[in-house]
Amino acid sequence: MTDNKETNLEYTITNSYKDDLISYIASHQEDFPELIKLSISDKQPYSWRAAWLLWSCMDKNDKRIRRHIKKIIDMLPNRQDSQQRELLMVLQLMELDTKYEGWLFNSCTKIWGNINKNPSLRFHAFKIMVAISKKYPDLSNEIKLLTDTYYTDGLTVNVKKSIFKLLINDKK
Repeated sequence: MTDNKETNLEYTITNSYKDDLISYIASHQEDFPELIKLSISDKQPYSWRAAWLLWSCMDKNDKRIRRHIKKIIDMLPNRQDSQQRELLMVLQLMELDTKYEGWLFNSCTKIWGNINKNPSLRFHAFKIMVAISKKYPDLSNEIKLLTDTYYTDGLTVNVKKSIFKLLINDKK
């Protein structure tokens, strides 16, 4: 029989505001491994909130997250939109080994290509695609194809502007 008792972190995640959550993690560093594990798991409503908190309180290229990168990429397609978005934001703060970039680019391409997904999620996937394409210029042509009106028509005006701004900055 499993114990379904809510942990202190789970309770805090669902009953606190963002500033309080960040303060909680800052003063309870021993809960950081649980936060990572919860971010990757499929334990709603905690998981997407944990991922949201994770990118808010982690360091850039955080060494505590490095060993979880492959697992985050692997499980990304199997999570709901809000959790995917938050995990993409975590990955944007990490320096990826080249062996993971192709997998992440493919996952982001699938997310971007699904026009029924949340525009904010699609935007973060696109940002990662552009970032990876800076290292591999041959991917730029693929990205240009993925900015066809089929992929952008359902986006808000601000998201469209941000996407085309990324492309312009990518050329510089």
